[in-house]
Amino acid sequence: MSALYKLTVAEAKLFLREPMAVVFGVLFPAAILLGLGAVPTLREPSEQFGGVRFVELWAPSALVLGLGIVGLQHIPVAVATYRERGILRRMSTTPIHPGKVLAAQLIVALAAAVAAAALLIVSAWLVLDVPLPRHPFGFAIAFLLGFGAVLAIGMLIAAVAPTSRVATGLSTVVYMVTMFAGGVFLPRFLLPDFLMRMGDYTPPGAQSLLAGWSGDAVVGAGTAGSSQQLLQLGIMALFAVVAGGAAAKLFRWE
Repeated sequence: MSALYKLTVAEAKLFLREPMAVVFGVLFPAAILLGLGAVPTLREPSEQFGGVRFVELWAPSALVLGLGIVGLQHIPVAVATYRERGILRRMSTTPIHPGKVLAAQLIVALAAAVAAAALLIVSAWLVLDVPLPRHPFGFAIAFLLGFGAVLAIGMLIAAVAPTSRVATGLSTVVYMVTMFAGGVFLPRFLLPDFLMRMGDYTPPGAQSLLAGWSGDAVVGAGTAGSSQQLLQLGIMALFAVVAGGAAAKLFRWE
């Protein structure tokens, strides 16, 4: 049994023992969408939303809430806590490279994000009759690139935060900014035009997820789309590469 596998199992158990991470990162997206779906007017088509039901339009945004909690809040605090407590430094003296601890953290985070997405999609389909993603491949690409971007940003926060308290403060600010700019906290039509445009390219990319869910994605299956959607995906990939590279360069083991 490999060291990475054992570490991943251990990190998964630690993650499951954190009620805040499990509840708000995995369960909260589906719960808040179902809660909003309990309001009859939000289940009816609305001209205000182009004839689409609010629950269908906002479903990707609910998922974004969970992705942000896992990638922007859980990961930075967990890694910074390991550094602050000397866990990474002690592990560096063993045959297990500390980098495997980070790899295990990322694997668990991805598994949590996938679980949150699956729970949201299935519950919305069964309870609210929200259609399944019409473009699964495009949705998966947007999901992976968007979550990769927030994970990289989260790792960058962990790389520069000397303590878990600092990591908590930084990650909370970044989370609030990305959620607001991404149009998660308020409907996009209520935002100024410049914020709407900025939100199109803010990780983890709520609009790219919506395009994949509604069937307007340009990736795969030959569906019609726009160059803007490709640019959105490219920006998510750029965030992942640049922030991830900066995190690797700045990261301290102790």
